[in-house]
Amino acid sequence: MQLILEAENKSFGGHYQVHSHWGESTNCKMVFSIFLPPQSEVKKLPVLIWLSGLTCTEENFRTKAGVQRYAAEAGIIVVSPDTSPRGEDVPDDPDYGYGQGAGFYLDATQEPWSQHFNMYSYILKDLFSVLEPNFPADMKRVGIFGHSMGGHGALTIAFKNPELFKSVSAFAPICAPTKAPWGENAFTRYLGEDTNLWQDYDACDLVRSKGWPSDILIDQGEDDEYLADHLKPELLEQACEEKGIAIKLRKHAGYDHSYFFVSTFIGDHILWHSERL
Repeated sequence: MQLILEAENKSFGGHYQVHSHWGESTNCKMVFSIFLPPQSEVKKLPVLIWLSGLTCTEENFRTKAGVQRYAAEAGIIVVSPDTSPRGEDVPDDPDYGYGQGAGFYLDATQEPWSQHFNMYSYILKDLFSVLEPNFPADMKRVGIFGHSMGGHGALTIAFKNPELFKSVSAFAPICAPTKAPWGENAFTRYLGEDTNLWQDYDACDLVRSKGWPSDILIDQGEDDEYLADHLKPELLEQACEEKGIAIKLRKHAGYDHSYFFVSTFIGDHILWHSERL
């Protein structure tokens, strides 16, 4: 698969790059960013995949999270794909909750979305197939984390693929999308009216049906405006406790849903993953 280098900046001794390529699963051009720590010049390194939230592109995390310093110290490659397929031929909607910028990390079954909105397959097939042959990435040591919609994506992708991911964490994730307006809105359009199909992309349902062999870290701001209606971390905490799965849900007074919150605790997550990869 041919990669096109779109941008590159040196940072903390490493290199932050932006690449584009054709997405077989999404049937369009896709973009991802990758931070290569200085250690990557001499050896293969573990990989952390970051999934961003609604309305974001790969750029939000790259420019706002401040991950480079911590990734360089830990010797971890950090990859951030876009949140959805994009382009003039890709369906869209004025509602920010679905369409471009709102892929929800699932494989759509409904028209007009199913031709392009297959971000679940894109992460597992296209992105994985790009990393190992083109970068010094140790694909036997991969973790995944994300924010909001991306936290939902990280949790559900990890729970369904424990053989591929050794660690998972999230910032303010949509923990029970089948019981939240954001999820209900998107799932109806992408997956149809059969709510039984929705369970395959709900972290609470998945952790009950599939479990998780390791522990989970969740950070949540207590001043997050979306906490009560859309995020519902207490439901995931309850589901994990029922299954005997260790979950650390850290609640932070005064913090909201923004990247000011993410950037405050991103170093903790890098360290946490580095101890498990």
